Amino acid sequence: MHKFKLCVIWLAVIVSSLCICSCKSKSEPIADSSLLLNTIITITLYDSDNKDILDNCFKICEDYENLLSRTKENSEIYRLNEAGSLSVSDDTLEVIKKGLYYSEISNGAFDITIEPVSSLWDFSSENPEIPDEAALSEAVSKVNYEDVIIEGNTVSFKKDNMGIELGAIAKGYIADKIKEYLLSENVNSATINLGGNVLCVGHKENAEPFRIGIQDPFESRNETYGVVDIDDKSVVTSGVYERHFVLNGINYHHILNPQTGMPYDNGLVSVTIISKNSVDGDGLSTTCLALGLEKGMELINNIDDACGMFINSDNEVFYSNGFDPIN
Repeated sequence: MHKFKLCVIWLAVIVSSLCICSCKSKSEPIADSSLLLNTIITITLYDSDNKDILDNCFKICEDYENLLSRTKENSEIYRLNEAGSLSVSDDTLEVIKKGLYYSEISNGAFDITIEPVSSLWDFSSENPEIPDEAALSEAVSKVNYEDVIIEGNTVSFKKDNMGIELGAIAKGYIADKIKEYLLSENVNSATINLGGNVLCVGHKENAEPFRIGIQDPFESRNETYGVVDIDDKSVVTSGVYERHFVLNGINYHHILNPQTGMPYDNGLVSVTIISKNSVDGDGLSTTCLALGLEKGMELINNIDDACGMFINSDNEVFYSNGFDPIN
């Protein structure tokens, strides 16, 4: 069985050179990019010119990918899915618990045990196909976050052939860990862009917020729908237009319904979440899209320190309490 691809898509938030900028300061910003987590990640430091700090940020990404990837054979998630039970590190356990939290508050609309289903879909194939109906039905029967058992650091499954997929939450967790590292190195002005999952450390050196562009789901990449001012917060978007394919006029995307094994089709095309912690933005963006407009809006309006923007297939935009776009 094809195992976990830690891909989380591009999540559709873009950081344009027109949107993130820094006024003149004692030193010019330094930035670097690398292909990690199956995407392009870019980290920019505005108040430091220490290249070693940048290099260490990419090392942090590599280390967590080696823990959380479901395709790397030595990763803890891969070994857990293969064995059905494993004593995992504190970091892996923390991500799993966060994923279970969002699985619970969504009543399973978001479910980190979706791996048996997601492994049947290949959204990067040159000739994509819809999985066999019988195979999907069998895989769906293995999906239930309530069947994950945690005893100390040991994680196990109640059923055979279950599996965990952390793709919808891992990048946010990694971004938060990079921010922790940067702060420990006295970097207080930076942007962390993990394939479109954007976390701002502090603000620009002139005390102004960063400006983050939100991808227009109906246009090509780098076309913004709007811009938001961000000061020491995260911006994450989940959408139905990144990891997807179109077959016979129907869009099949990576956000899968645990009840059917098929992509969600509830009228939403993207959800953008602004939150203090990126792991929560990651979890909430997928959860709210899975829940649909009404239930997703109800959820985000009842969560402190987070707000959201929802776009539906008719290009209508809905804002939760506290969401303040510039345009």
